Amino acid sequence: MSLYIKGGKVFLPTKELLYKTLVIEDRIICDIIPPGYKPGSKDEVIDVTGRMVVPGFIDVHAHGAFGKDTVDGSWDAIYTMGRFFASHGVTSYLPTIGTFTPELIMKAIENVVTCPQPEDGARHLGIHIEGPYLNVEHRGAQQKDLIRKPDESEYKKWLGIEAVKLITIAPEVEKAVEFIDLGVEKNVEFAIGHSGASYEQVIEAANHGLKQATHLYNGMLGAHHRSPGTVGGILTDNRIFAQIIADGIHVHPAMVKLAVMAKGTSRIILITDSIRGAGMPDGKYDDYGQKFTVKNGIALTPEGGLAGSTLMLDQAIKNMIEFTGMSLSEVLPMATSVPAKAMGWIERRGELKPGADADITILNDDLIVEKTFILGREVFSK
Repeated sequence: MSLYIKGGKVFLPTKELLYKTLVIEDRIICDIIPPGYKPGSKDEVIDVTGRMVVPGFIDVHAHGAFGKDTVDGSWDAIYTMGRFFASHGVTSYLPTIGTFTPELIMKAIENVVTCPQPEDGARHLGIHIEGPYLNVEHRGAQQKDLIRKPDESEYKKWLGIEAVKLITIAPEVEKAVEFIDLGVEKNVEFAIGHSGASYEQVIEAANHGLKQATHLYNGMLGAHHRSPGTVGGILTDNRIFAQIIADGIHVHPAMVKLAVMAKGTSRIILITDSIRGAGMPDGKYDDYGQKFTVKNGIALTPEGGLAGSTLMLDQAIKNMIEFTGMSLSEVLPMATSVPAKAMGWIERRGELKPGADADITILNDDLIVEKTFILGREVFSK
């Protein structure tokens, strides 16, 4: 039996096609065909005429949502987050762990490793560890007392777990570069974040295989015309993919536009950095000692600093169109193919093409998510 998703405006890697049909078999996109086909009597047909058919969104930096967080270390947390993300068009993501005790980090890692993929939500494709080897002067909402130097006895346990896919680190801290070297050998990706690295230290980290930047501008040394700093290094080294929180709160729209002008659309990754307050009412929250308050959708620490976001990727895409004046087809890769390329997943995810996983999001003209398909299964319908 095949599934036919017909009649929509299909966004392919290089162009948009009107009134095409995706043919899905065994969880894979097997063909993209014009109208006029004759499905078999047992085939399923879903008509999305007048809608946009786009690749499922990929979020490589999401801590939590709907009252749950990766660090909870429970399957229920992962499933709750996955369902919420899928309702916003996300089909795969990296559950992200902040700076916590070694015991909490390992518990969260082991939970993701053992948690079966949900039947009705976004898939977890590994783990992003944001910290704890950061620069305390640029910690943001990370817990000051738990920031530490790279500890070989701790991180070698992470590197022995295949599910650990991305680690955020401040490359200027003692022994950070040695850690990057070991991790790259294990096919782990590294991102510079919560860092006061000089321009030269950014370039050195990239020379050692670091290829991402965690939430550009936030939690890092800014640029100066005589001292480019962390931001300057990231913006000018095209080996580095820059994650950005496009909520209009973390980064001024003009600076979002500047980042796109400097890096190009092929090196910007839209992320949410979402926390357990995403999708929840305003109120006070506590992440195992990391306290924050959500008011009017803005998450703040007791000191008044930003503490992650309540943003979702569907809204981030809308915001990027507004901030930059670009079209949907120009912005869309930043939430689909670019993160897939940065993580080495592009053969199977991030693009609608024969041979790719059938991870598909259906949008209306207002860019509202109407349906989400994961591996050809409809997991959300508005």
